[in-house]
Amino acid sequence: MQTDRPIEKATIEPSVSEETAWALVVDDNAIDRRTAGKFVERATALEVRTVCDGEEAVKALRQGTPSIVLTDLQMPKMGGLELVEEIAANYPTVPVILMTSQGSEEIAIEALRRGAASYVPKRSIESLMEILPQVLARAKIDRRRQELNQFLEHLEYDFALDNDPTLVQILVAQLQDHLFAMKICGQNDKTRVGVALEEALLNGLYHGNLEVSSELKENGDNAFNQVAEQRRYESPYRDRRLYVQVRLNKTEAFFNIRDEGPGFDPCKLPDPTDPENLLKASGRGILLIRTFMDEVTHSANGNQITMVKRRRAS
Repeated sequence: MQTDRPIEKATIEPSVSEETAWALVVDDNAIDRRTAGKFVERATALEVRTVCDGEEAVKALRQGTPSIVLTDLQMPKMGGLELVEEIAANYPTVPVILMTSQGSEEIAIEALRRGAASYVPKRSIESLMEILPQVLARAKIDRRRQELNQFLEHLEYDFALDNDPTLVQILVAQLQDHLFAMKICGQNDKTRVGVALEEALLNGLYHGNLEVSSELKENGDNAFNQVAEQRRYESPYRDRRLYVQVRLNKTEAFFNIRDEGPGFDPCKLPDPTDPENLLKASGRGILLIRTFMDEVTHSANGNQITMVKRRRAS
């Protein structure tokens, strides 16, 4: 049964039995709400609850957690893009399916980048019959994987990465999940450590292996990115690897990153306590690393960085 009202009791979690599990449909068009709701009921065993805009959806989420959210993009008060951001930040285990219409394509692409799990064109709404089971199954596996991570006691990784910056983002996201699950970091520190790790990895990739000078960034990123992309396919840069060692336990996280570049003099690194360094484009990564990690050391030749993050006392 579908209901056009916010949830009144906070008793539903996404991993509970299908008798109480539910889906939230968000659309300011009543006909589209009902149509989407009917397909949800046909494709799943979920109860369907509906609201008319993003603000009402946020109120519903605060009172109970659905198994999945289907949302329109262009709505009054709060649109689908803002709703996706809210869910990604505060309900990361809840998948979102976008219901797109003509004229909302660019917003849909941005929403997918910011955390939506999939989309369905309204003119092909019947494809929910295939999309919904797929997304729900994937979300269930992700939730179970997060539950499994909570039992981790010790974890070791050793990577030899090529110079592809997209691999860095994937690796950092995976490490953040482990840090949070093992309670080395809370949500805020998880983000900060992720920033530090990404900066360290990209420093090794760009400045170490590819030998791209940070001075190229003083006038914007275009020249820097062009040189980096070109060198990824040129010898000797293309043959270099970025070596990453990770050791995690319940009390601390250890990271060692080594590139195969010529190195640098660590004594010339910027002082993170000097406010003037905040105004410079170069040296930003090192400043963030030293600020967000508990221990940071460099090898004598500068092509290896070791970082430690300790679990804070409760």
